[in-house]
Amino acid sequence: MVDEQVIDSPRGWVADHIREYVESDGKKGHLWRGVPTLLLTTRGRKSGQLRRTALIYGQDGDRYLIVGSRGGAATHPLWYENLVADANVRVQVGAEKFSARAGTADPEEKRCLWPTMTAIWPAYDEYQTKTTRDIPVVILERV
Repeated sequence: MVDEQVIDSPRGWVADHIREYVESDGKKGHLWRGVPTLLLTTRGRKSGQLRRTALIYGQDGDRYLIVGSRGGAATHPLWYENLVADANVRVQVGAEKFSARAGTADPEEKRCLWPTMTAIWPAYDEYQTKTTRDIPVVILERV
């Protein structure tokens, strides 16, 4: 996974954010609108290509937390579908890069972890009211 070509999110502002993050080795882009972000690389479940996006994160001890909100859309974000298919991911937090295993928090874990994420990005609560799907909290653990 380390030496393969990575395709960044094509969304304009996200692509700009990722480029700034990568080019500065996390010095720029780690904080976005005052909140911490990481870069998540997943393997496309259909294409097999590596896909990278930038996401707000929180922490629970040494675990990293991300939310599959997609702004409250009716469907999960593609990065989430990819990590469900292949839980082996790459993560960059600031300058630090590491392999991780991704897993969706079960309902009890989510109940405990959701407040951590809404304290960082309160709009997650609003996003959940916009959709009937259960917005997942994903736990990233180093391997």
